Amino acid sequence: MSSHESSYVPGSAVEKWLDDRLPIIRWGKTHMMDFPTPKNLNYWWTFGAILAFMLVVQIITGIILAMHYTPQVDLAFNSVEHIRRDVNGGRIIQATHAVGASMFFAAVYIHMFRGLFFGSYKQPREVLWILGVLIFVLMVTTAFMGYVLPWGQMSYWAATVITEIVGAVPVVGNPILQLLRGGFGVDNATLNRFFSLHYLLPFVIAAVVALHIWALHVPGNNNPVGVEVKSSRDTVPFHPYYTLKDLFAIVVFCIPFAWFVFFLPDILGHADNYIMANSQVTPAHIVPEWYFLPFYAILRAIDFGILFLDSKLLGVLFFAGSIVVLFFVPWLDTSKVRSGSFRPIFKWFYGLFVVNFIMLAYLGASAADGVVLGISVADFSKICTAYYFAYFLVVLPLLGRFERTKPLPTSISEPVLAPAAAE
Repeated sequence: MSSHESSYVPGSAVEKWLDDRLPIIRWGKTHMMDFPTPKNLNYWWTFGAILAFMLVVQIITGIILAMHYTPQVDLAFNSVEHIRRDVNGGRIIQATHAVGASMFFAAVYIHMFRGLFFGSYKQPREVLWILGVLIFVLMVTTAFMGYVLPWGQMSYWAATVITEIVGAVPVVGNPILQLLRGGFGVDNATLNRFFSLHYLLPFVIAAVVALHIWALHVPGNNNPVGVEVKSSRDTVPFHPYYTLKDLFAIVVFCIPFAWFVFFLPDILGHADNYIMANSQVTPAHIVPEWYFLPFYAILRAIDFGILFLDSKLLGVLFFAGSIVVLFFVPWLDTSKVRSGSFRPIFKWFYGLFVVNFIMLAYLGASAADGVVLGISVADFSKICTAYYFAYFLVVLPLLGRFERTKPLPTSISEPVLAPAAAE
């Protein structure tokens, strides 16, 4: 679908001169504006554009904030307050960046769950999916390092707890931990390292996003039906049909984004993080940002050892495995049918997986000794963790072999043109 001829004709002598030497306008028209796109894409497909928009917002606001931030443990907390109180427009810029991280992750989770339901990882889009998961890993890393920078109580203690994960790895764990922290504890060297990496990684993400878009343009977009495009009547040019649709979706997305920024900029943060970091006072409950909670719950659920693996190392393996398993989804799902719309049993397991993921987030925010629905948080977390891995390692491989799927249309145009043909 992506191999189409360019219809670009230079409109002036200057454009022709440039086209002969650097055909960037031709490339843009061919691969962006005229790119043949399935005509049945719904609004779940607009989150790719929303994510690109959010990445630009985070980079721009991050650069401005870096001009005023001081990565020094005695000054970092007050420098954030200085930005919020004294810098012209600083309150809005800081709020946009902080709230933007949450909105960014909300959009990426929707984008990934859409891909999981509609089978956007299946052949020939495996590399596209792998690059997407890599972007997610880079986002998690960048956001964690950014969470440390305000140097509040939760920032400091979250950094202390999460970096300890690395130390659980045998042999190389402690040397890597000391390199990451810049010493034996979370201190000034840690803050400097995290600030440098937090500033650098968004540009790495942007580079991988470019590869992600390139990988998308090779096989073309997936679609809700999951049937590959077979003729030009199944497609429309990306511009103006999807540029306007994406722009509308971005505007709608910006409404709750702006509402949080202007009216509730601090509601998504933890109250303890508005207290300056103190290594002598441990918060009652150490809780990371909401978008880390499902994986934090998995880490905390493993409070037992197996054979020569103690609970700490086993927890690290489960924590890492919860993300690593995403890279192998294209090969774990054995179904020949791409879209979940035609898989009746799959829908139930998928719906349960979504609910399970949300429950993991809730459990991650709950006190470790608490009780939920009459079950201890520790036991409930184990149950949800078990299903998380069972979905990928048991359900997807087996369901594809035994599930009876609904018949697929011969093309994405069939459901639209069939009623007219019947008349």
